[in-house]
Amino acid sequence: MSTLLKFDKKRLSKKRLLALYEGLLRPRMIEEKMLVLLRQGRISKWFSGIGQEAIAVGITNALKEDEFIFTMHRNLGVFTSRNVPLERLFAQWQGKNLGFTQGRDRSFHFGSPEHHIVGMISHLGPQLALAGGVGLAHKLEEEQKIAVAFTGEGGTSEGDFHEALNVAAVWKLPVLFVIENNGYGLSTPTSEQYACKHLVDRAKGYGMEGHRIDGNNILEVYQKVDKLAKSMRKNPRPILVECDTFRMRGHEEASGTKYVPQELMDHWAQKDPLHNYEAFLLEEKLLTEEDIKTLRKQIKTEIEQGLKVAYAEPAVQANTQKELDDLFAPNPYAPQLPPQNGPKTEKRFVDAVSDGLRQAMEKHPKLVLMGQDIADYGGVFKITEGFVEQFGKERVRNTPLCESAIVGAGIGLSIKGHKAMMEMQFADFSTCGFNQIVNNAAKLHWRWGQNVDLVVRMPTGAGTGAGPYHSQSNEAWYTHTPGLKVLYPSNPYDAKGLLLAAFEDPNPVIFFEHKALYRSREVVQEIPDDYYSLEIGKAKLIREGQAASIITYGMGVYWAKRYVEAQNLDVEILDLRSLLPLDYEAIAATVQKTNRVLILQEDCLFGGIAGELSAHISEHLFEHLDAPVLRLASLDTPVPFAADLERNFLPESRLAQTLDRLLSY
Repeated sequence: MSTLLKFDKKRLSKKRLLALYEGLLRPRMIEEKMLVLLRQGRISKWFSGIGQEAIAVGITNALKEDEFIFTMHRNLGVFTSRNVPLERLFAQWQGKNLGFTQGRDRSFHFGSPEHHIVGMISHLGPQLALAGGVGLAHKLEEEQKIAVAFTGEGGTSEGDFHEALNVAAVWKLPVLFVIENNGYGLSTPTSEQYACKHLVDRAKGYGMEGHRIDGNNILEVYQKVDKLAKSMRKNPRPILVECDTFRMRGHEEASGTKYVPQELMDHWAQKDPLHNYEAFLLEEKLLTEEDIKTLRKQIKTEIEQGLKVAYAEPAVQANTQKELDDLFAPNPYAPQLPPQNGPKTEKRFVDAVSDGLRQAMEKHPKLVLMGQDIADYGGVFKITEGFVEQFGKERVRNTPLCESAIVGAGIGLSIKGHKAMMEMQFADFSTCGFNQIVNNAAKLHWRWGQNVDLVVRMPTGAGTGAGPYHSQSNEAWYTHTPGLKVLYPSNPYDAKGLLLAAFEDPNPVIFFEHKALYRSREVVQEIPDDYYSLEIGKAKLIREGQAASIITYGMGVYWAKRYVEAQNLDVEILDLRSLLPLDYEAIAATVQKTNRVLILQEDCLFGGIAGELSAHISEHLFEHLDAPVLRLASLDTPVPFAADLERNFLPESRLAQTLDRLLSY
């Protein structure tokens, strides 16, 4: 049986047929040039899409220019079809300032909002959930548009694939998920990647349509996706498409293809998408050999001109201040204090969080809340109780149990200009969304200038007998991640003001709320009914003293206050409130005043914030110390369940001994 492709031009115009040919030829010629430059050391790495161009080119041409595409390694045809300037692509691959990441990331790890393209990160799968967030924005705005997300057959084994498709199916999001099944994940064949016959069969399990097409046939790809996209715009829903193709070169050039049987290479070489389509157009007399020469000459000139510009661009010069400044998107909002004589109401911590969340929803009509059981049920802590009645289920959304997909959806919403909040039911569960937070949300602005307007709320902490999976203090995981802001209020006034500040900030904010403080009568305060926000990055002096300083946050504030006030000690207490960024000025002021410091945290001792603060004080304020900096924290074990074990785990019972040691040094 012939392996040559069979083309059916149907009612496509000559102009469209030739445009698709040019669309195939351009990325092929660019790739051939890049392989030469790779051997010359002019670029550092290359992931070849030769033999797969029909998928990227066919799909991109079937979309509207302002519909977002989430790409992978081998989708050069998306960028060329969207007319991304070649000099910027070449500069990107050479790590120069003219590139999209200014030398901070490589190859296709970038996005270009003006071209409605969002590139990948090295972890396979996270881009799928971001496409879901863009699809959700399309639905909320009634835009009649779709988003497209690419993945490889290997990436379908990732949890992100399952989560993204499941959420898209449940929410009926207009997202086209495209599997480029090219035979191998690096050296691992499909027979070792999955057991089902065809990956498209998985669509049934999600309750969505599935289509399998010849990914090397440019006309089949274009016509099928054009038809599906038109249908999805009118009737929003996700669709899974599996494109059969083959990777004709190594995963990247260094890995080679020795593990691929030669007969398989020969078989797919006969199905080359460019050569077959070119032969078809020649046979149909829609193209001549002279046309081909002319077009190749034109594209070669474009490539050489683009390279000339990229070569002329100087190498990146490191600028430390710029590297730090670009970590966050600029925040133009100034803290908004409440009216001096405005009304106040006595509120618990939980009420203050709910009040702040409600006022944020009222002020920001594009803010979407997402989380498990937060809609009609009001969340497990009842913080969003009554929100559905006020704001509707489109903006207060129950989610499936898939933290990664929901954080990803929040990032996608931000790409479309929305604000998003994701409530982790417990901070412990954030491990399931960890990759999206620390590798996607935290790094996007620094990499290619895309801000992430996302707040992740984290009910945290022990003291409630909830055991090792509902009681962890995991703030240090996130303070170690550049690109995040981490807040941890200890009282109702700060909880409301900092939460509203988090929603004003266009950057990703991790917002910790101690569960044991939610309904504690010890922390009830009269706080303003009006909208107000506090400055992020400022600590708060809770109690003045001269003999020593306790620097702490969260529940530590109350452990310190109880003991110091019960013993009538002349000890100062500084509540950090903001863990990233830290208020180093306030820390310096209290150290210089008392000359003795105890850093108190609920988190385990090793690797915690107390260690970082201790090192900072020792390094920068050593001459002001009259005693070693002491740290007090929970035991370096998981959080136990039984009451006596939990009390022993927490540091409160050791506070008297530790503080006495500091004062008597």
